[in-house]
Amino acid sequence: MECLIKYLVSGKIYKYPNKQAVSLIVVKFSDIINTIIPFFEKNPLLGTKSLEYLDWCKVSKLMKDGSHLTIKGLNKIKDIKSRMNTGRKII
Repeated sequence: MECLIKYLVSGKIYKYPNKQAVSLIVVKFSDIINTIIPFFEKNPLLGTKSLEYLDWCKVSKLMKDGSHLTIKGLNKIKDIKSRMNTGRKII
């Protein structure tokens, strides 16, 4: 994970207490738009996580466009979020 942070020049590692797991956390929106999304466009995810990623990109685009500043945009983001991860129905 440390090598990934160096490669992306972005993010921090969160180590879970009492677990052998870590997360890479990126909170700077410009890093998400300019680094993380282009990285995954060149190196696509596989499986159901790719669907989560595509929804995440939709939300990122809405935020980039300023839609999150309106009630309509916020509701659209909430709708996308509700269908992600455990809310996703795979047919």
